Amino acid sequence: MTERASRTVPARLDQPREARRALLPRPALSQETFGRWSERFARFMGTPRFLIYMTAFVALWISWNAFGPRDLRFDPYAFIFLTLMLSLQASYAAPLILLAQNRQADRDRVALEQDRARDERNLADTEFLTREVAALRLALSEAATRDFVRSELRGLLEELEEMEERRLETRRRGTGRDGDDSEQEPTGSSAGQPAT
Repeated sequence: MTERASRTVPARLDQPREARRALLPRPALSQETFGRWSERFARFMGTPRFLIYMTAFVALWISWNAFGPRDLRFDPYAFIFLTLMLSLQASYAAPLILLAQNRQADRDRVALEQDRARDERNLADTEFLTREVAALRLALSEAATRDFVRSELRGLLEELEEMEERRLETRRRGTGRDGDDSEQEPTGSSAGQPAT
């Protein structure tokens, strides 16, 4: 009685309806499979092979129904049945081609989004590297470079050489006036104390 009572109670709008069993089973064809098939069909319709096959079919149809034996002709001169078949083929081909184009547009959109994301990452990486290079340049401008150190060392070496030359010059002058430097005694109060 509870099952019957639950069936007679009107369905509420805030609850989903129970799934009913269908009288005929639905074909289980996934959208992906149908989409791939439609793309193959659209791709085939865009080939020269399809145009050659279609031209041969129409030429054979027209020639058979125009010049074939009268009792075996099945579509007389107006070729209405041929027109009907071509219209039927076009009515199925157009949606399949549109479906294939929509799938291609979706793939292009995804590829474009991925390209945009990759470009944004590349731009961010490039900006980061630019900032790092600028920071390195600033740091290097404050640091001593090899050429700078070499020039400073050369300058110091030249100064040392000049000082040595002056010292030797003053020594020579001093020895020329008083005699030999090596025989001169140091000046101090006692002989044991060093000169100040």
